[in-house]
Amino acid sequence: MNSCLYECSVMHHRFAPKAHHFQHDIFMFYLDLDELDSVAKKILLFSHNRKNVYSFCDQDHEPAGQNPLKQRVLNFLQKSGIELNSSARIMLLTLPRVLGYVFNPISIYYCFDSAGEPICSVAEVGNTFREMKLYLLSPDELDANETFQKIVPKHFYVSPFSSLDLNFDFKLKIPVEKLAIKVDDLDGDEKVLITTLTGKRAELTNQNLLWLTIKFPLVTLKVIFLIHWHALRLWLKRIPFYRKAANAPLQREVLRPHSTLVSK
Repeated sequence: MNSCLYECSVMHHRFAPKAHHFQHDIFMFYLDLDELDSVAKKILLFSHNRKNVYSFCDQDHEPAGQNPLKQRVLNFLQKSGIELNSSARIMLLTLPRVLGYVFNPISIYYCFDSAGEPICSVAEVGNTFREMKLYLLSPDELDANETFQKIVPKHFYVSPFSSLDLNFDFKLKIPVEKLAIKVDDLDGDEKVLITTLTGKRAELTNQNLLWLTIKFPLVTLKVIFLIHWHALRLWLKRIPFYRKAANAPLQREVLRPHSTLVSK
């Protein structure tokens, strides 16, 4: 089975306009989209498109559509000029619903051809308004260290304490035994925020999932709580606050747009 778990550490370090640092531990699923139903049969706490402690629901992810998620990803790649057939393997690093609640600041697709060669990656970035945006990292952005790298305009409202005209600097290493992901915010050539996601692989078994559930209970609720907790701390530090509706033109290619954009 290709699907597995990663016990992770998330680190944020803000440099400007004031320093702020935090780190917390979670775990994530790394799922082969061809294995969702077989994983659901094997893992008692996990279901596909059904209620359970952990529920992976196709509708929680982009690209949107009525087809199974893998086909939707393949269609998106085709429209972007990347041809992969149905025998391609698509892995998704993500958090499923936990007791019905889902929130992912970032989920990452890693796409491989039928021979198992890495072709591209897609970062699915989400915000607390339930909006999403997809960032494609193409074949020519894969380096010799098996890492997809790309600097791209953010143009997405992620945090009220970050300007919309920054750039994302993605470094997405293909997960194997270790997880090593880095997404920085750049203001020109200057790093204003560093975010890393590191971790170690664990087999997706009933025993391991139960242990990680005990170790990291209600993980999606933990993530959303910490986002708001640190937002409060940033506000108390008087870091400049950007309202979502203030600069709608710089929020581009947003999926599931909030009313602050739809009304514009």
